[in-house]
Amino acid sequence: MSQKHMDSVSIARAALTITLTPTREAEKEQKAKYLQEGIRSLAVDYGGEFLTSVQKVVERAIVAAKREGIISETLHEEGAIAGATKEALSQIMPKALGSNVGGKVGIARRQEHVVVAIFFAIGLLHLNEVGVGMGHRVI
Repeated sequence: MSQKHMDSVSIARAALTITLTPTREAEKEQKAKYLQEGIRSLAVDYGGEFLTSVQKVVERAIVAAKREGIISETLHEEGAIAGATKEALSQIMPKALGSNVGGKVGIARRQEHVVVAIFFAIGLLHLNEVGVGMGHRVI
C-alpha cells in the first residue's frame, strides 16, 4: 500500500476510535496518543432530533475543528469539514430519520487528510439502534 493510502486509513481509524471513547478521560488519553503520532483529533458530543440537527452538527464540527487547531479559518478548510460531516451524516440518515440521536462526532487530521466520523445511538421507543458514518476529505 502507498503511504498516502496508509495515511487516509490511519486518519479514518483515529477519527472513529476517538468517537468510541466511553469517557472524557479516555478521550483525552486517546487524543494525546494520536498527537504523538502527528494526528490532531477531537470529539464533540451531540444529541437531538436528527432531521433538525443536521445543520447544527455541521456547525459544531467546524467550530470545534477551528477551536482545536485542526483547521484554519479558511473557506476551503471549513468546507472540507462541512463536506466530510455531511457525508458522514448521509450514511446514518436512512436509520435516523424521524428519530432522536445521541453520541459523538470525531475529527482527525494528519497533513492533508481530514476525516469526520460520527457514532450515534438512534432512539426508537425504548430501544436504540446504532449508526456510524464517516467522511474523508483532502485539504
